[in-house]
Amino acid sequence: MINKVYPNLKIEKSFLDKEIICGIDEVGRGCLAGPVIAAAVILDYKNIPKGINDSKKLSKKMREIISNEIKKTSIEVAIGEASVYEIDKLNILNASILAMKRAYYNLPKKPNVALIDGNFSPDINCKVLNIIKGDTKSLSIAAASIIAKVHKDKIFQLLHKKFPKYNFKNNSGYGTKEHYTAISEFGICQHHRKSFKLYK
Repeated sequence: MINKVYPNLKIEKSFLDKEIICGIDEVGRGCLAGPVIAAAVILDYKNIPKGINDSKKLSKKMREIISNEIKKTSIEVAIGEASVYEIDKLNILNASILAMKRAYYNLPKKPNVALIDGNFSPDINCKVLNIIKGDTKSLSIAAASIIAKVHKDKIFQLLHKKFPKYNFKNNSGYGTKEHYTAISEFGICQHHRKSFKLYK
C-alpha cells in the first residue's frame, strides 16, 4: 500500500521563527491563450485551512472553496500577472518569472524568505529557496498554487463570454483538441499567444 504524501510545514519550520515566509507558484505556462498568473501567500500557521494540496489534485469546486478560506485566514495574499503581449515579447519562461516577481512585490507585508515552486526564481529582495514539485511539499506553495489557479479560471470564464467559440470556460486556455480545431476554423483572437504553436 502506498502512503499518500501531502504538503506540510516541514520546510517552513526549518527557518527561524522570526522569518516571514511566503510561498509562490505560477499557473498557465502551457496555455495557448491568456496571461500567465502567479500568486504569493503568507500563511498564518495558527489558522491554516483544511484540504490545502497541489491545485492539480483538487476538483474545481474544492479549489474555489479552499481559495476563499486561504484569502480569509492568511496574513497576506497577492496575485501577479504577465500579459499575452509580455509572453510573446519575453518568452513564456521570462514572463512566468516576471509574474512571480509581481506577485511578491504586490504583497503589502514583505516576507524575507520566498519558497518558490520549480527551478527558476525572480530577482526579489529576500532569501529564495527553489523547491522542485514544491506544490506537493510545501503548504505555502500549495496555497499559492490554489490561489493562482482559481484566479486564472475566473479570467477564462470572462474570456469565454467574449469569445465563446474557443470554449475557454472548459479548456481554460489549454491546447485541447477542440481548442485547436476552433483556432483552425475561426483563426486566433487577441488573447492567443502568437509565439506559441497554435495550429496543428
